[in-house]
Amino acid sequence: MVSEDRKQQILDLIRKDGSVRVAKLSQLFEVSEVTVRNYLTDMESKGLLTRTHGGAISSYKPYCSMNFNQRLETNYAEKDIIAKKTALMIEPNDTIMLNAGTTTLLVFRHLPTDYHLNIITNSISIALEASANPNYNIVLIGGSVNSKYQFTFGSDATSILKNYYADKLILSVDGIDFDGGFSTYYNEEVAIDKQMLEQSSVSIIAADRSKFGRNAMVKISDLSTADFIVTTYKPEKNENSIFYDNDITVINAK
Repeated sequence: MVSEDRKQQILDLIRKDGSVRVAKLSQLFEVSEVTVRNYLTDMESKGLLTRTHGGAISSYKPYCSMNFNQRLETNYAEKDIIAKKTALMIEPNDTIMLNAGTTTLLVFRHLPTDYHLNIITNSISIALEASANPNYNIVLIGGSVNSKYQFTFGSDATSILKNYYADKLILSVDGIDFDGGFSTYYNEEVAIDKQMLEQSSVSIIAADRSKFGRNAMVKISDLSTADFIVTTYKPEKNENSIFYDNDITVINAK
């Protein structure tokens, strides 16, 4: 029963914090890291969580099946902290690109309303909200529409996007793997994300802790394509070395 109580505590911590770390669980339970890993492996086999590098997060499959509003509510407090920090990186008269994601929507909501900004996006939600502000010049990339997650995609969208350049890109991703790079669950979104990376002078990844150590279904790019990562995740020493080698500045949102 002791092990089952510990597993329940792990689930409670994941629900509260979004993720858990092996080293911290080892200290909490006063057991070896091997024992903790065995707990996590067993729980993953039952679909209760997803293992990551050095820890675990909530099971990814339920998250992927959520609609847009459900995803927005997941880890909302953490995303909002990240969004506030990211918005501080935007300056008056910037041209910015934002892809479609719950974190990028929150970043948009924290942009200063008195700034004159050019906003280029494939997010229908962002475009609709931004259109209420006369200080914003909005370009919604046309194309096919994903109605569930409110974004445009396809060859028409990427063709239009090639005509625009941005000072800064704010990109929301589903996975950040230290070997595999950035990834997303939505194959429809990949071409847009790749093109935005090519068309932007500075690339900013806004991602909560649950995205780290994970490969989502489709790769977007290598880590080296990012200039900044804004997150509440605290990298380990060896992970910081990887970011340094790829010339990425990690900004702690807390």
